[in-house]
Amino acid sequence: MSKSIDSITLWMTTSRIETLVDGIFAIAMTLLVLSIGVPDVSRGLTENAFQQQLWILWPKIMCYFLSFWILAGFWRNNHQQFYFIKRSNPTLITINIFWLLLIALMPFSTEIISEYGGSYITANIIFQINLLLAGIIYYFNWHYSVWKGLTADNIDEDIVKMMKAINLILPIFSVIALGLSFYVYAWSNLIYLASPIFKKIIERKYSSNA
Repeated sequence: MSKSIDSITLWMTTSRIETLVDGIFAIAMTLLVLSIGVPDVSRGLTENAFQQQLWILWPKIMCYFLSFWILAGFWRNNHQQFYFIKRSNPTLITINIFWLLLIALMPFSTEIISEYGGSYITANIIFQINLLLAGIIYYFNWHYSVWKGLTADNIDEDIVKMMKAINLILPIFSVIALGLSFYVYAWSNLIYLASPIFKKIIERKYSSNA
């Protein structure tokens, strides 16, 4: 009887985690659009003046696109992770809750950087720290799952190494972008656009070893 209770307490399915992840990502990615806002213009403006006011929004649109791109990559990688993570426990759930806390913070840090990223280093630091912490916790999520045997029993060692390498991309890029923020401000964030390229390189490297 005690063994069955221990089994229920310590081992849980991953479906509830994946459902929560999908919900938080859907909300966070939707709220990102609020960082753009609509320009407050006078109705007496000419058509050209109105177009100029719209053009002013392009840095905010770029930040929106970038954050959406990053979150979409995060969601996709999470889907890949949980293809191999077959079991859960209270600690893994706690790790994911802290990770989702940082994901839900993305609309806030995106609005900060879209509004002040071109003028204040602090705005860029807030954005980079948000992504850096999310990336570190996400890496630890996979490391812990492998360490505690929560992954599939027949998982290949190359897959374990590949996932670890992929999960290091965002933290490394965040550190680089954080350093570049002191020199090129919000432009440093463009480095994240290269993340899918590095992901493909890593995937090809380990697939060629198979």
